[in-house]
Amino acid sequence: MAQQANEAVALAAHNLGKQVHSGENTLTILEGVNLSVAAGESLSIVGTSGAGKSTLLALLAGLDTPSSGQIQLLGADLEPLDEDQRAQLRGGQVGFVFQSFQLLSGLTALENVMLPLELSGESDAQSRATESLEQVGLGHRLQHSPRQLSGGEQQRVALARAFTVKPKILFADEPTGNLDDATSNQVAELLFKLNSEQDTTLILVTHDRELADHCQRRLVLRDRGLHDD
Repeated sequence: MAQQANEAVALAAHNLGKQVHSGENTLTILEGVNLSVAAGESLSIVGTSGAGKSTLLALLAGLDTPSSGQIQLLGADLEPLDEDQRAQLRGGQVGFVFQSFQLLSGLTALENVMLPLELSGESDAQSRATESLEQVGLGHRLQHSPRQLSGGEQQRVALARAFTVKPKILFADEPTGNLDDATSNQVAELLFKLNSEQDTTLILVTHDRELADHCQRRLVLRDRGLHDD
């Protein structure tokens, strides 16, 4: 089934549900979620804090497993895959940008961007990482550590790291949530510029309506399900 999915569909979810258990109590976070995202499409998912946006993103990316339902990511059914197999599927094909940047403090900006390339066994990791940092305007900050960079610069390093592997799909979780308005706008412009240039499928969760409006399609997560906005 994994290899027979329509290649024009980058991501599909069918009747997706997520429950968490605490003692005798069961909390339903998501229920009956259906979604189809075309290859190359940009989609934003908005919703209030606590609505389950980050939970949904983690499920769609295969970072967490649903309580019910099915997910096809880049033509592969995630249900029969174990954690290592899901990680192998994501490698070199899926990129991530998080609100908290997720940079390794002991590495330079260049080394942070090189890391996914090196893990994929790319021989030209340094030159590709350098080019990616130049694309986001940080060619002069290659040897700086994250602690020497501003929040906006750290997020630009994270963007360079995400796009340097030329992912087929990029998941972004509140990518401007920790930035001021001016810096948020700069990072958003870069995000969509790189997305357009590489024809990457973009799935973005945010509470920022202005950022969400940059996407081709917008859905709202409320009452544990996805709805047209």
